[in-house]
Amino acid sequence: MTAESTLLLLVRHGETPTTGKVLPGRVPGLHLSDRGRAQARQVAERLDGLEVDAVYSSPLERACETAEPTSLATGIAVTPDAGLLECDFGDWTGAALADLAGLPEWQAVQHTPSAFRFPNGESFREMQARIVGALEVLAAAHSGGVVVCFSHADPIKAAVAHALGTHLDLFQRIVISTGSVSAISYAERKGPAVHTVNSTSEPLSGLRRP
Repeated sequence: MTAESTLLLLVRHGETPTTGKVLPGRVPGLHLSDRGRAQARQVAERLDGLEVDAVYSSPLERACETAEPTSLATGIAVTPDAGLLECDFGDWTGAALADLAGLPEWQAVQHTPSAFRFPNGESFREMQARIVGALEVLAAAHSGGVVVCFSHADPIKAAVAHALGTHLDLFQRIVISTGSVSAISYAERKGPAVHTVNSTSEPLSGLRRP
């Protein structure tokens, strides 16, 4: 990418005690596990050599805790941004994934998410519009810089799908692991460009070259 582009690094929060077991949604009070805290530290270490201009996070604890090591390493305070929030799962919030998988509606979540709204919650289309809009605002606010954004799996998948020009009904094919980094750049008069998806180990400094 060129130095004129704005680079957004989308980081999924680290592992929690409920990861892969329940749909936590926006319930407060969910914190990182020991492995999740280690993943958060690894994200900060991988940023070494990359000049970061801003750090934003979903207001939920698990995202803010993942952002803390990056904030300490860069000396940049974390700014909460509601646009980076997890999807509002409505009545499904806190449900066990094993129980949800047996519902007929779960097939719509997996195969036609563009037509699905969580009961008394958000639709996937609304979630995608929210995260994409938030990222566009951040890219414009830090033009030419590097912005680290701590969020959640489904919003990041939706943002990556949008940047790739992939239909929302196919966004479940994108894997976003805990503690992973996906990179999207924005440049004036150009569409977004995806540089990496679900990166979990290599240094990130190579993403920004003059």
